[in-house]
Amino acid sequence: MNTENDTTVVKRGNAWALLPLGVFLLVYLCVSIITGDFYKMPVGVAFLIASGVAIGMDRGRGLSEKVGDFAKGMGNRDIMLMCLIFLLAGAFAQTGKAMGAIDSTVNMGLSLLPSNVLVAGLFLIACFISLAVGTSVGTIVAVAPIGVGVAEQLGLPLGLTLGSVIGGAMFGDNLSMISDTTIASARTQGVKMRDKFKMNIGIVLPGAVLTMLLYLFLAGGEATSLNEELEYSLIKVFPYVAVLVAALFGVNVILVLAGGVLISGVVGIYTESFDIWGWIAAVQKGISGMSELVIICLLVGGVVELIRKNGGIEFLISLILRNVKSKRGAELGIAALISVVDVCTANNTVAIIIAGPIAKDISDRFELDPRRTASLLDTFSCFAQGTIPYGAQILAAVSVAGAAVISPLEVMQYLYYPYLMGASALIVIMVGVRGKVSVEKVPA
Repeated sequence: MNTENDTTVVKRGNAWALLPLGVFLLVYLCVSIITGDFYKMPVGVAFLIASGVAIGMDRGRGLSEKVGDFAKGMGNRDIMLMCLIFLLAGAFAQTGKAMGAIDSTVNMGLSLLPSNVLVAGLFLIACFISLAVGTSVGTIVAVAPIGVGVAEQLGLPLGLTLGSVIGGAMFGDNLSMISDTTIASARTQGVKMRDKFKMNIGIVLPGAVLTMLLYLFLAGGEATSLNEELEYSLIKVFPYVAVLVAALFGVNVILVLAGGVLISGVVGIYTESFDIWGWIAAVQKGISGMSELVIICLLVGGVVELIRKNGGIEFLISLILRNVKSKRGAELGIAALISVVDVCTANNTVAIIIAGPIAKDISDRFELDPRRTASLLDTFSCFAQGTIPYGAQILAAVSVAGAAVISPLEVMQYLYYPYLMGASALIVIMVGVRGKVSVEKVPA
């Protein structure tokens, strides 16, 4: 691709090769719709069924050969490294939580901010915590109870404070160096997470700034004091800051996360938050908490490899790019692809793992900047995830407040950041500078 108006030739592929993905969506969506609970059917079980369908296809090849290809996909280098990073990220997040880092961070933010900017402050606090721990749901569970209290004390709509917490959580989840979505999007596109961060921050920062201004305007007023004195410890916040700084300076992500686990453990023992065995238990709990995601990654890797062998990826790319004749169209196609997959799966990490290889092929054909592709994957998956009423983020916030107190739809009217994030990304696609960019890729 040399110009904006160049076209590309794609093979038609084989539509039937996509049957395993269709089976996954059918099983997952049918159970979810019938039960009214999008988390009733475990994603791992749905993908296990899809794996059986994938292996059973293509009768022209022997079972051992197909199982071998499935195992090859599971053992892909990027899949394995992604799983290792997930495990370390889980260990760091849980260790930090166990030694009280999240509580200290929240209390410090609330103590330093005047109450007339507390809604915007909740957004900032959630941004920082999710950047540090790499999980939006974990951030929401930690900060949402504070949002409930702020709404009660200041007489504000509960949906407003919960919306600010969810928005901040989605901001950090989209950008964090140890977020599942960042890891998955960067690895599937073969770029460094630092490079993806630098590209991504330019896309979403305008939306974050506008969100802050909206919350300041809607919830500003005379300052009042909170009813309780909040305690915090700066040393407990240090591991989060250390990890963020090290990641931004380009330290290898494995070293960053391993160092974060070590620093959190030392701080936890020093502050007597736990002893050495409590530290070890926290590390194990964090690793175990990532086991489902690791299993899903392995199964998706195997299924995608068989779909690729049977021509399914070529068919999907040809379908997406049928009327695409420019880099802009390719980026819009990637944005639409990841958004639809996330709406269907209600899990932005799983959506990126599924759509990432397809987006990589589209990106290569149109010579898109891989950092930009990774950023668009992550941004639009977070946009879709943050705006569906059955997403884990909104459901977590509602459950903290109490389902009888507020509904997801009442929160959605105050979810300014996800909407503005999606709008910012669309504007970047429509008017942003494109071209073949030289970028240092992660070794294959």
